[in-house]
Amino acid sequence: MKKLMLVLCFGFAFVASSSVMAGSQQNKMKGCNAESKEAGLKGDERKVFMKKCLSKGYVLKAQAAGASAPIAAPAQQDKMKSCNADAKTKGLKGDERKSFMTSCLKG
Repeated sequence: MKKLMLVLCFGFAFVASSSVMAGSQQNKMKGCNAESKEAGLKGDERKVFMKKCLSKGYVLKAQAAGASAPIAAPAQQDKMKSCNADAKTKGLKGDERKSFMTSCLKG
């Protein structure tokens, strides 16, 4: 029984840590894509750049300049919180809430 619990704990830790690492890899991929577009790279040049950019030692320009995260993310999160609060105070549920959230997040 103790072995089973130990295995389950390690399995959960592995799954939880892999999702966190996937998020950082996705962020790096987004940054590399942005840099390649900014430089106007296409075809083989882009492939070579992306391989170099996604390597462990490469530092993105945005990180080197001191920016740690995209600026748009906090604004979107704040908007989501605001829209959620509005929907809650109006007591919206189901399809009404869904349509309200869609229009609120667009506008």
